[in-house]
Amino acid sequence: MISSILLAAAASVPATPVWSPTVGIIISASSLVVLLLSFAIKYPKVGPQMPLLPVSIPTFIGAMAFGHVIGIGIVLGLTNIGRL
Repeated sequence: MISSILLAAAASVPATPVWSPTVGIIISASSLVVLLLSFAIKYPKVGPQMPLLPVSIPTFIGAMAFGHVIGIGIVLGLTNIGRL
């Protein structure tokens, strides 16, 4: 049985966006921007190197993870204001 507290909280949860190509473009663009900003860190080449990029594997993984977090924030923000 669902608690009445959970039912009350469910009424205030904003709409969750469905995946669309626009959402994919926003997440991809934010990940690319963060990857480009990763060249500004002090030691971007410490560790094993990526085969095609001038950054290390840890830098690449960290930039992609942070790019996804930023992209999710953008998507949720745009959905909340009704633009997406």
